[in-house]
Amino acid sequence: QVQLIESGGGLVQAGGSLRLSCTASGSTFTYYAMGWFRQAPGKEREFVAAISGSGTTVDVDSVEGRFTISRDNAKNTVYLQMTSLKPEDTAVYYCAVTSNWYKITAARTIDYWGKGTLVTVSS
Repeated sequence: QVQLIESGGGLVQAGGSLRLSCTASGSTFTYYAMGWFRQAPGKEREFVAAISGSGTTVDVDSVEGRFTISRDNAKNTVYLQMTSLKPEDTAVYYCAVTSNWYKITAARTIDYWGKGTLVTVSS
């Protein structure tokens, strides 16, 4: 059974930093794309960033230059380093895994989801 366990969320002031981690178990994910989505209150879940098994990355414009995604295939773990956080980054952040890199930005194509970790950025 595949499980994705996120950690690292919390409360931080604007301009601060957090690092999210997501560890996958139940399979080998070396060739899967891993990434992060987020969902703010009253809004739809949106793509944030993703990384392929070979290390290619993609992210959304609103986090470009502030968030960095990375992964450790030996640990089946993906990270999201978030810096210069803004109040509008406040959301529940979900770890996502998919076998289809070319559709990683679409929530409906995700194979596995974590339960989410809350990030709150105060102004």
